[in-house]
Amino acid sequence: MAGPVQNSHRLSVKTWTEEESDRAESTPSRAQSMCDDTSSELQRMAAIDGRDINSQNSLYGRGALSRLVSMVMTLREWAQKSLGEETERPDSFLERFKGPANTDVQAPPSRKRKCNVKVLSPSDDAYYYWLLVIGAAVFYNWTLLVVRACFDELQMKNVLVWLVLDYICDGIYILDIAVRLHTGFLDQGLMVKDTQRLRETYVRTFQCKSDICSILPTDLLYLTVGISYTPLLRFNRLLRLPRLFEWFERTETRTGYPNAFRICKLVLYILVIIHWNACVYYSFSKVLGLGSDSWVYPNASDPEFGSLTRSYIYCLYWSTLTLTTIGETPPPVRDEEYLFLIFDFLVGVLIFASIVGNVGSMISNMNATRAGFQSRVDTLKHYMQFRHVSKILEQRVIRWFDYLWTNQKTIDEQEVLRSLPNKLRAEIAINVHLETLKKVRIFQDCEAGLLVELVLKLRPQVFSPGDYICRKGDVGKEMYIIKDGQLAVVGEDGATQFAVLTSGSCFGEISILNISGSKMGNRRTANIRSLGYSDLFCLSKQDLMDALQEFPHARAQLEQRGRDILRKEGLLEEVNVSAGEELEEKVERLETSLDRLQTSLARLQSEFNSSQLRLKQRITTLEHNVTTVATGSGFLSDGVESVFGGDGVCSEINIRL
Repeated sequence: MAGPVQNSHRLSVKTWTEEESDRAESTPSRAQSMCDDTSSELQRMAAIDGRDINSQNSLYGRGALSRLVSMVMTLREWAQKSLGEETERPDSFLERFKGPANTDVQAPPSRKRKCNVKVLSPSDDAYYYWLLVIGAAVFYNWTLLVVRACFDELQMKNVLVWLVLDYICDGIYILDIAVRLHTGFLDQGLMVKDTQRLRETYVRTFQCKSDICSILPTDLLYLTVGISYTPLLRFNRLLRLPRLFEWFERTETRTGYPNAFRICKLVLYILVIIHWNACVYYSFSKVLGLGSDSWVYPNASDPEFGSLTRSYIYCLYWSTLTLTTIGETPPPVRDEEYLFLIFDFLVGVLIFASIVGNVGSMISNMNATRAGFQSRVDTLKHYMQFRHVSKILEQRVIRWFDYLWTNQKTIDEQEVLRSLPNKLRAEIAINVHLETLKKVRIFQDCEAGLLVELVLKLRPQVFSPGDYICRKGDVGKEMYIIKDGQLAVVGEDGATQFAVLTSGSCFGEISILNISGSKMGNRRTANIRSLGYSDLFCLSKQDLMDALQEFPHARAQLEQRGRDILRKEGLLEEVNVSAGEELEEKVERLETSLDRLQTSLARLQSEFNSSQLRLKQRITTLEHNVTTVATGSGFLSDGVESVFGGDGVCSEINIRL
């Protein structure tokens, strides 16, 4: 049995060696099939060798070969698994030429990361509230750093509290840089939200350098110089002052009381200047020596001036008297004190000038509306006195003006909205008047474009108690919509009330349409009187017709709706309507015929002028030819001498053609 088995084993080994050499000479594309064939051969060899695994010489015989083959197979499977899990490294050069399909595979994750980045607009509420936060941090540094630097007792008494507050403000400063990096700006009217562009733009600005300088950890030098010098080392935090000014500007724009806010801001500026001057005065006194003379701050050994509260209040009082120049302070003794006081006086003069100028300007702005209104009332009073208007009518006019001012109806809407573009003006008018205009019967379900045109043409009017808005028989040139108040439909005596019109009612809409066949024409059908002060919107007939010229379909609908209303109320004559329509058709035909006649007359006149011009040209040509022939003939040349007599008189020669 050993011989055949050994021969078969040699045959299989020989076959595997020959196949291996053949595969080595083949192309690299058959590498995978080679690995598969090798694996099958190794497995067959392991199976043949495993038949005699229990032989005595298994360590050096076929048992060892089987174990070796098993180990090789295990290593091969592990290698294939590792190579299968390894991802192919992308070629950076080929990546540039990949199609959109390959690009889209990796695009969503990157887009998702970009979408998570929040870009703030300077007009957003979130940005405004962040300005409030950073403004509070800036104000903290501008008010407390200087007082802590000058009054050592205040700094050393609460060191831990100051360190916590300082580093909270530093954290806010660092977050503010991140906010600036994600704050958009307008470019050609569009908000820029590209974070890379925002970052590049911010880095190039001077504000970026200032912000970086404001967060430099200079306060860490207190480890060397001492904790008492920490406020002085943090003075670079004062460079964020523009953020506080920006919050002031945006608050002034947003608030409904801008003048009051300006006054408060001015007072705050003055208080901060006085506060800084008080701190500088105390430090200057320490340099010169506390209590060394009558001008500097008294010595702290005095119990009356030894406390921290008394020290600050005394310096604040001295600074207020000096800068406002309204009180007497101890005279200076040294030259340095004189120079310091001169500088303070100059600053005080500027403060006083700013107070007077700004407060006066603010008060004038606050009373500008009242002053303009009072000027109009005074002018009208003077006119009524000059024209000897009755006292009763004068009192009615004055009460009307008083109602306007009390109810804040003195603003001229057209004048206020004139500075706005047409689109914004239309949006405001729609927001204010559209719901009121929809209550009119004939304007219900009208085109939106027509309603927009009409709301821009509404004019507010205010009527006093007892005023007649319209009388029966008057020509209707306006329609009215009641915004506020009550109107009464009264009889000829003015006392009998037939109906009361309240807010949302309207009248006069039929008379301004000129509906043919109406029994009343365009005349008013009732007397309408104001019971109290009434606010009305007025739409004139001319404005309505101008708007309807651009909407002929809407005009036909309005006229049809008006006829339906008149027919329902029994005020429409059908016969007259048809006759009127026939008359309109005849007038249109006459106008067409007249246009044709005018065109024919113009053409005939043009032809006549052309023929007359040609006739004149022919006559001129013939005269020229006759003159040339007559001049060139002999009998004229011989008779030239006989034409003139001895006395030099020329005879006339007539030539007939």
